[in-house]
Order: sequence, then C-alpha cells, then structure tokens
Amino acid sequence: MKKLKQRWGITSNFQLIVILIVFAITGSASVWVAKPFLNWIGLDALREGSGGWRPILYWTLRLLLIFPFYQVLLVTFGWIFGQFRFFWNFEKKMLQRMGLGFLLS
Repeated sequence: MKKLKQRWGITSNFQLIVILIVFAITGSASVWVAKPFLNWIGLDALREGSGGWRPILYWTLRLLLIFPFYQVLLVTFGWIFGQFRFFWNFEKKMLQRMGLGFLLS
C-alpha cells in the first residue's frame, strides 16, 4: 500500500480507501447505467442466437460502449467523495496514454 500511495501521490490510508471505494462503485455503476442504453441500441440482440462471431462482437461492443460511461462516472463519483482532483488528473493521464488526450483540449 505504501508504493501505491507514493505512486498516486496520496498521504493517508483513509484517502486510499476512499479512492478504492470510488473505483469499485464506478465499475458497477457504469454497467448498471449503460444497460438501458445498450438495450435501446439493440446490443442484446447480438447475444441471442448462434454464431461463433456473435459473442466476440457482443462483448467487444459492450466494453467499448461502457467505457465512456465509466469515464464520466469516475470523475463524478470522485467529486461526490471529495477526490475530484485525484480522479481528474487520473482521467487526463489515462486518456493521454490511450492517445485520446485531444479530447481534453
């Protein structure tokens, strides 16, 4: 935990626990929030039926579509839990590493 606190630039165990809780809540919430959208665009239709490519296509599209919900919710829950600055910097760094830093300009 000491290395993680140093890497993230945080000072207290309480702050580390809050950050880990935010990550946990965000993961679950992004799937829950995205479910109506995924149903609306008909992604569940891919899951039904047979075909070797359907499960691969379904899970690939599902993950790609949930990703934006996760990004927004991560910063939102970070703000709610008083860790906005940490999660905003985390977002910027992650998007830059993925080559999507232009979205923040």
